[in-house]
Amino acid sequence: MQFEMMIPCLFGVEAFLSRELKSIGIEVTSTEDGRVCFNGGYEEMAKANIWVRTGERVLIKAAEFYADNFDALYDGVRNAPWGEFLPQDAKLSISGHCLKSKLSSSPRCRAIIKKAIADSVGAKYGITHLPETGTEYQIRFSLLKDRVTVSIDTSGESLHMRGYRQLSNAAPLRETLAAAIVYLSRWRYENSLADLFCGSGTIPIEAAMIKRNIAPGINRSFAFEQFEFVPDGLADRIKSEAKALIKDVPLDITAMDINPEYVELTKANAEKAGVGDCIKVVLGNALDFKSSLSGGTIISNPPYGERLSDKEECSMLYKEFGKTYSALDNWAAYILAASDEFESDFGKKADKTRKLYNGMIQCRVYQYFSKR
Repeated sequence: MQFEMMIPCLFGVEAFLSRELKSIGIEVTSTEDGRVCFNGGYEEMAKANIWVRTGERVLIKAAEFYADNFDALYDGVRNAPWGEFLPQDAKLSISGHCLKSKLSSSPRCRAIIKKAIADSVGAKYGITHLPETGTEYQIRFSLLKDRVTVSIDTSGESLHMRGYRQLSNAAPLRETLAAAIVYLSRWRYENSLADLFCGSGTIPIEAAMIKRNIAPGINRSFAFEQFEFVPDGLADRIKSEAKALIKDVPLDITAMDINPEYVELTKANAEKAGVGDCIKVVLGNALDFKSSLSGGTIISNPPYGERLSDKEECSMLYKEFGKTYSALDNWAAYILAASDEFESDFGKKADKTRKLYNGMIQCRVYQYFSKR
């Protein structure tokens, strides 16, 4: 069985997500702002869930059409082939949003979409009421400029939930974004890597998992594992194949934070992710960081500062951080920051910048290249 799928992602991450899909043998059919689409079957669906680091969830696109009234919304959803995916006892959970559309009431749209799906499934099985006593199927919809997309969520929890970070610091960096920044840095595992504001350890852990080729979904479960239309044992087979592809490469990664609680948190998360042996977690001030090595890489997400007083403190931090970086021998640096004044504070113009979003906060990765 073949179907169209899509993976939503943070804005600015689409190119990394496309490359990831291609690297596992999946051909991308289209790329839009905030999502990448591809065609495939059960195998591709499972591989995308287990291997993708920069996407948020894998969705089977059940219907896509234009609707500017509720009758058109009902008809468009009702005509989709729901009977190919949903059993007669499916429990339906509907979520979604409306933006810049004539149909602006999300609750009303949810109710109509649920009724249309129930009527479609009921028609296939010859029943007038779905008992909803079976497996839960999460149905997601978006209505943007009257364009309706309705999908089946095969992931369950978002793909950024790898399973290694049960606890986090107050302002955690999403795993998908951390992975994207590691990709952007093109860090080579032969060189040293340091995150001097490690928080709960997301950047160094994602970097280690990438270089050791540890599939991000290898230790978690997915919604599709309970779907009746998906072959039994598929996820277990893909995970087993992924485990055989893990590389035992030596890595020199330092994770530093000034907060002792975050240091212990990073250690616990790294162990759970299976990379505790290659990340040196140290308690210390980023401004005191020194290294006799040449040609390392810093990837960090220092504090942003939302209030005026915090912004002033961050400005001073960036200035001192710039001095620390300048004292290193030919190190590259990739710094995620929300401040437009970062380069001025840091004391050095970036070789390149890349706009990315950390949740709803527009940020830039300020890239300082080594001379190698």
